[in-house]
Amino acid sequence: MGEIALEGLEFFAFHGYYDEEQKIGNKYGVDLYLKTDLFAAGASDKLAETVNYEVLYRIVREEMARPARLLEHLAHRILDRVMTEFGQVRQARVSVAKFNPPVGGICLRARVTLVQRRKQSAAGEE
Repeated sequence: MGEIALEGLEFFAFHGYYDEEQKIGNKYGVDLYLKTDLFAAGASDKLAETVNYEVLYRIVREEMARPARLLEHLAHRILDRVMTEFGQVRQARVSVAKFNPPVGGICLRARVTLVQRRKQSAAGEE
């Protein structure tokens, strides 16, 4: 097993519980970590044997472009897409942060982190 990560992704997007947040927008950060078998790609040097970073980035970018009220919902959508697109991923973890959230005081960012594991059958196969 190994880990692939995209860290420090930044987007300007229109998420938020309050209608005004969805109108004026805000800066968001995303970190994505995937656990998968990297040995075949390491041995073959073939992109088809691993998870394509460009496809991962596209998934995150597309989900960031669709407004959500909650960061939890946004993170859930990203994980669902990643796990659907890449059957070889065993576990995915995503953190989504909103910079300067409207909390009534100074707060650099609010962040949620979700983890999704692929379920295994009773026989240990998927």
